[in-house]
Order: sequence, then C-alpha cells, then structure tokens
Amino acid sequence: MDGSRLLKRLNKAWSALKASYAGLSESEMMCPGVTGAWSVRDIIAHVSWWEEESLTHLPLILQGGKPPRYSVTYGGINAFNAQRTEQKRGLSLSEVLRQRDEIHRRLIDFIQQVPEEQFVRETRFRRRLRLDTYGHYAKHAEAVRKWREGRPRAGVRGRA
Repeated sequence: MDGSRLLKRLNKAWSALKASYAGLSESEMMCPGVTGAWSVRDIIAHVSWWEEESLTHLPLILQGGKPPRYSVTYGGINAFNAQRTEQKRGLSLSEVLRQRDEIHRRLIDFIQQVPEEQFVRETRFRRRLRLDTYGHYAKHAEAVRKWREGRPRAGVRGRA
C-alpha cells in the first residue's frame, strides 16, 4: 500500500462514519445508549480524541520513539476513555463537530507529509494510524448503524 491508497482507505472509512449519523437531529445525536451510555455526540468526541492521540504519537513513532503505554500511564484504555469522556462532557454538539473537523483536517495534513516508506509495508506508524483512525472509524460507524436500525423511526407506528 502506498500513501495515496492509505488516504483513500482512511477517507472512505471517514465518510462511512459520517454517513452513519447523517440526518440525525440534534436531540438524536445527544441520545445516550448508542455504545454503552455514549451518544452519537460522545462517539464523535471519542473518535476525535483518538485522532488527537495520533497527532501526538505518530511524530514520536517517526522519530523512533515509543508512545507511553496506556496501561501504565492511565490504568488502561478504558480508564483513558473514561477520563477523556469526562473532559469532553460539557462541550456542545456544535463544539464537538467543530473539533471533529479541525482535528481531522490536521490529521490529513500531517499524513500527507509523512515519508512514503511508512506506508509501503507494515510499520509501527501504519499500525498506530490504522488503530487510531480507519480501523477505529469502522467500529463506531457499525455501532451507530445498528443503534439506528434498532430505534423506532419518527412518525412510524406499529400496527395495533
């Protein structure tokens, strides 16, 4: 895989994630229970903070360094996610969407500057990028789609 193919894969997964919640009202975006107690808004914030993690740790990986282990630094991935959930809890939906767009743009700009050799074989860089982005987007897009399929649609009533 080269950098342009990887970017196409990332953009396809990003578009699928955004499509999974397209057309939802603000109140639907804020409704808990999509993934555990998380709403669609919480999932968007979650995806954004993992993109921020990529922007923090991918440059370190390119320099030959190793990111800190979440189990040591935070007590595990779940503890890290819980901490970030609390940090983002007070943000409005519009702020979460603004951050989503700004962080994602920065990530794409960064990836476009990465040397091609990081993409042509499985590297630590490519693995981290996959885990934090396009592999991650797919998981949450599927959760939102399943949640939407399981909810009654507005204006649709069952038969008596």
